Amino acid sequence: MTTLLPIRSPISKPIRDLSLEPGSRMTIVAVTWDEFEGILEEMGDHRIARIAYSLNTLEITVPRPDHELPTDLIGDMVKTILRILRVRYQPFGSTTFKKQGIAGIEPDACFYIQNYEQMIGKRQLQAGDPPPDLAIELRSANAIETDVTSLTARVYDRPEVNEAYKAIAVPEVWIYANGGLKIYLLRSGEYVQSQTSEIFPELPIVEWVEQAIDRAWTVGSLAALEEVEDCLRDQVSR
Repeated sequence: MTTLLPIRSPISKPIRDLSLEPGSRMTIVAVTWDEFEGILEEMGDHRIARIAYSLNTLEITVPRPDHELPTDLIGDMVKTILRILRVRYQPFGSTTFKKQGIAGIEPDACFYIQNYEQMIGKRQLQAGDPPPDLAIELRSANAIETDVTSLTARVYDRPEVNEAYKAIAVPEVWIYANGGLKIYLLRSGEYVQSQTSEIFPELPIVEWVEQAIDRAWTVGSLAALEEVEDCLRDQVSR
């Protein structure tokens, strides 16, 4: 839990001038939708930082260097599994997804599967586009917290799954943190943790992801991915 204390005057320093260390997370409360849109424009598209906005609260997270290996490997695993299972898909990377006036989120990776045909050839999202079928988020352990607030003090609890995913209605969210993967499925407007993926119901996704990332630090990402592929082909051939 992070307690945000009142300050004497609002912060007016441009977001682009704020320096955040890798592995740090800034929380800004009492942010209007127009302010959020302005911050997005100010930050630009070519940046490392990820954003999440919901309930008038903005998070800006700067990944650590060790964030990249799990991000790439999990994304490659999803692509490999879909390819071997002969399931069509369209990846959309860390696109900014929005629910106008309510929420915005940038997963580390995401995939369209059920609606992949609708998204082929699109260079940017448009009103009425469906949410991705799968969003993947990595959280750095022991993130450095930088808290910014308005004149009113409040307490901010970071939910297991950011409320923005709920507002956008992403059916399945994977969160990898502290060496473990958690799968969340959207049920009746709320996320519930599941031991199995709805997209890959017959596969031990949690076990495979955790083992593959652990192995990648020892044998390399390609070798770890090949081991997952061998497991999948063995299971498919049964």
